[in-house]
Amino acid sequence: MKKVLVLGACGNIGPFITPGLEEDYDLTLSDIIPHPGGAPTIHVDVTGYEQVRDAARGMDAIINLTVIRPDPVHSFHVNVRGALNTMKAAAEHGIKKVLHTGPQQIRGTRYDHDFDIDDPPHMPGTGYYFLTKHLSNEVCRTYAREHDITTLCFLFNGLGARPTQHVTGRDFPPFTIVWEDLQQACRLALEIESVPHNYQEFDLHSYLAQGKYSIDKARRILGYEPLMRVEDFYRRPTS
Repeated sequence: MKKVLVLGACGNIGPFITPGLEEDYDLTLSDIIPHPGGAPTIHVDVTGYEQVRDAARGMDAIINLTVIRPDPVHSFHVNVRGALNTMKAAAEHGIKKVLHTGPQQIRGTRYDHDFDIDDPPHMPGTGYYFLTKHLSNEVCRTYAREHDITTLCFLFNGLGARPTQHVTGRDFPPFTIVWEDLQQACRLALEIESVPHNYQEFDLHSYLAQGKYSIDKARRILGYEPLMRVEDFYRRPTS
């Protein structure tokens, strides 16, 4: 089994993703807060390089799920410096696979009026959080190309559980991925041998029926496909 270090394993993403990976991978969960489900973890502050370096020793891959949004100081240290420390540790230990995550950077007034949008240039705008995550992506891109580290970055607008019954009174959310699909994408990322230029960003989501944001790049390179048509839960009867 591949040994995988998960940074930020106790936040908003990790507790919902790692259960779908633990049967196939030897996961080391790390964070600075306890796991909400009580899973064993090690204490790793992603802003401290020595901690990341020591935790990454002997690993085959690193998944970085760490993020802070509102705090202007800590968000830079976690989002940007944390990405730098992750990539530095991978380079030092010869780890050849890194999975990074972040927010989509193409929505808003730029593309929301278009359809069939496939891998357009990302525009983070002037929002501080988006700028820190954009910088983190550039850090990962630079290290991936310089040190021959296969690095994949998953970008999305929202995450959540897939519906289990019909939904009324609201439309299905754009650019949102359900946990099961993100688990699948992580498995594909951990198994793929290489990606063009050692670094690729993938716009991921589960709701395809809007026809606005294409997942064709993820299909072509990763073989990603939503596991079920979750938008069917939002269908309305017509007469």
